[in-house]
Amino acid sequence: MNAFENTFTEQIFTPCSEGDGVTINDFVAYMPSHAYIFMPCNEFWSAGSVNARVPRVPVLTKSGRQKRDKNGNPVTILASTWLDRNRPVEEMAWCPGMPKLIPDRLVADGAWIERLGVTLFNLYRPSRAELGDAAAAKPWLDHVHKVFPDDANHLIRWLAHRVQRPDEKINHCLVLGSNDHGVGKDTLLDPLRYAVGPWNFQDIVPTQLLGRFNAFAKSVVLRINEARDLGEIDRFAFYDRSKLYTASPPEVIRVDEKHLREHYVFNILGLIITTNHKDGIFLLAEDRRHYVAWSRLRKEDFAPEYWDQLWAWYESGGRKHVAAYLAEFDLSEFDPKAPPPKTEAFWDIVHIGGAPEDYELADVIEQLGNPNAFTLPDLIAEAPAMTAEWLQERKNRRAIPHRLGQCGYVSVRNPDSNGDGRWRVGGANQTIYAKHKLSPLERQKAAQKLRDDKAPKS
Repeated sequence: MNAFENTFTEQIFTPCSEGDGVTINDFVAYMPSHAYIFMPCNEFWSAGSVNARVPRVPVLTKSGRQKRDKNGNPVTILASTWLDRNRPVEEMAWCPGMPKLIPDRLVADGAWIERLGVTLFNLYRPSRAELGDAAAAKPWLDHVHKVFPDDANHLIRWLAHRVQRPDEKINHCLVLGSNDHGVGKDTLLDPLRYAVGPWNFQDIVPTQLLGRFNAFAKSVVLRINEARDLGEIDRFAFYDRSKLYTASPPEVIRVDEKHLREHYVFNILGLIITTNHKDGIFLLAEDRRHYVAWSRLRKEDFAPEYWDQLWAWYESGGRKHVAAYLAEFDLSEFDPKAPPPKTEAFWDIVHIGGAPEDYELADVIEQLGNPNAFTLPDLIAEAPAMTAEWLQERKNRRAIPHRLGQCGYVSVRNPDSNGDGRWRVGGANQTIYAKHKLSPLERQKAAQKLRDDKAPKS
């Protein structure tokens, strides 16, 4: 047993409550930045702040008696000094389902490291929701079935999983859409926020997903609000970036958070995207990461008193009843790792996301004979003038791989390349695209054959 366990294993850590105040038992010393974590709310304090709030600590002899100086006065040390010596942590991470203080383990490069005498501080704070009567959750269930009658069963299972197994990844996200604002998508999710703990339910806008800082990864549920058309390039960037959060691997995500050192987060968040625009997000036909539920209701389908009554029920204990229902729901028929069903709304988004360029490129590829592999110059040489011009415009370069993906072709990386993965074809470095339905080895062989066929004749 290490020194840390001697001082901490008997502690019970709970969020702040009125009258608790601030004591030395509320802190650990975070050694990488020599700061102090106020455990009730995971806030960082400086040594000066700790010492201003916490009295000096008596120094004890080996026998446990008060140590005194030559004049008989009690010997004391600063609270921060005592924490450095007695309650250090070497690393922090966000690990749902694990204790607040994890002895003899560290996380590095996505894997656990066993190391005696060290301690990892767990930033995760479990839900403290009070559970009501699961049998009394009918008003919420009625609302779910009213808004999403065809999708309610899948949605309820997904939400229940977030409450019961916050440490387990669901390998697909929910897209909750409607043609009109104000039909109750967010109202549906309000009790879930209570059930998982408000600090474990975060909201961002689409542009935040594309930004540098990603503290939102520390979520049991992450809601991206009002996804709408972000422009031709940003829609693809949003789709690519969301892959990191919708499924695992990766098993862990490195978080860059303002004013903190980078740290690891276990990739368990459940992603929910809300939107009122089917052209607001981009989906590929072969996508296995999105379940799309779409409501056909309009604001006019709800009487004004509907919302007053539902929210009054929430406030009078309804949230607790929903939390109990989700906590007790039978998940034996829900496989969090299985790809989700592809709904009619899913295919609508796939179809709407197909731009005219997709069909034009498909025609050009067909004119080439649907080859196993080709280069961009091959397409340009065969394409009509307008399509060729589109292919050559610099602003479209990031969109081209996605457009070709819609046509069933993906880029093939050159394993012998030192940098960008391109191939030397016809005297120039170029990207080679091959049929997606081919195996990786077959795509490599098709690319090599294309390169060899176009090699200058000696």
